[in-house]
Amino acid sequence: MSAQQNLNLENYWLPFTPNKKFKANPRLLVSAKGMHYKTDDGREILDGISGLWCCNAGHCHPKIVSAVQHQVGELDYATAFNMSHPKAFELAEKIADLTPDGLDRIFFGNSGSEAVETALKVALAYHASKGDGQKTKFIGREKGYHGVNFGGVSVGGLTPNRKSFGPLLPGIDHMPHTWSPENMAFSKGQPEWGLHLAEDLEKILVLQDPSTVAAVIIEPVTGSGGVIVPPVGYLERIREICTKHDVLLIFDEVITAFGRLGDSFAANRFNVRPDIITMAKGLTSAVIPMSAVAFDTTIHDQLMKGPEAMIELFHGYTYSGHPVACAAGIATLDVYQEEGLFDKAKELEPIFEEALHSLKGLNQVIDIRNIGLMGAVQFGPGKLPAAEFAANVFQHCYDNDVLVRYSGEFLVLSPSLISSKEHIHQISDALRNAIEANS
Repeated sequence: MSAQQNLNLENYWLPFTPNKKFKANPRLLVSAKGMHYKTDDGREILDGISGLWCCNAGHCHPKIVSAVQHQVGELDYATAFNMSHPKAFELAEKIADLTPDGLDRIFFGNSGSEAVETALKVALAYHASKGDGQKTKFIGREKGYHGVNFGGVSVGGLTPNRKSFGPLLPGIDHMPHTWSPENMAFSKGQPEWGLHLAEDLEKILVLQDPSTVAAVIIEPVTGSGGVIVPPVGYLERIREICTKHDVLLIFDEVITAFGRLGDSFAANRFNVRPDIITMAKGLTSAVIPMSAVAFDTTIHDQLMKGPEAMIELFHGYTYSGHPVACAAGIATLDVYQEEGLFDKAKELEPIFEEALHSLKGLNQVIDIRNIGLMGAVQFGPGKLPAAEFAANVFQHCYDNDVLVRYSGEFLVLSPSLISSKEHIHQISDALRNAIEANS
């Protein structure tokens, strides 16, 4: 008997889900291990999306599970204000060892959304502490996703996430996104076309008056907006423009951190140093919710100039640096190092790229984008509207034991760093079969 037969499905309001459609035909997962989920009806499903870009070490890794089990029995919670515990400092040091040089002051939260809010608030506080209290504006980017809190939605650039929740924060502007199917369709890795798009930031800053802008926030690789890979030289130019105008650069690496691009951070992969990095997801391989923000030492030190007994930053969360989450994070970072998973992702990248681009030419496929272990298949109109076609392909894959993710007119793939060549081919074969079956 499947679990859903014994469940009342009415009370739980699912996030980012068509609830009526889901509850008419629920998809329930009851266990997981390694690369696979098990469904309530006993099927094994290959996880082609790392849960939600987050289970980078695979599911239920025994070292991480053991660390959590031990920690919850030893210290379940430590008061977060005016007190702490050793593992918070240990994890912060481990993160600082992976971030670009100088970004070594770490603040903990519980989700990517909270990490973004923290980054935005600290950016404002930093400028105010220097006497630049007029620097209150932020610049995001179209198709950017920065969580679902008011700050993150305001700087984010996904229309459906914004339109029902206004008025949002004032003083926000957005750069155009960098996806141009006419000029970069089926690019492998970074597109050669598009460096000039970075100059849109210069135009916006001049229009807004850079002396009023606190920070620019972008995903180095756009994730939920469709795996939009930055053109060659684009991030370097964005860095130059921010430096020129004394504007902080925030990289939202909630998705790209911890091996997704074959390196610890996208900042290291692209060799572009921002002032602030947000992270979550892969930090604990999603075993326990946790996020962090890495700040340039100069930002932290600027806010430390007050009297010794005074709180420097009136910001934080009850669960900042939660002991169980810290134990999970420490174990996760150890797993990445001991098993060489960042390097393994780098080795898998060309295999993933080849498998994904083998779908070129199939019905309604108008673009394929990839970098690291991130990929997207974009559909255009045909016999079916693109969004409906994508939903059908997702369902066909699931019915045939492979989990992918659809979002509007595209599918995204983000397999775990423990993937094998066989897993990658199983994912691409399932996509091929699903696209052909719905043609």
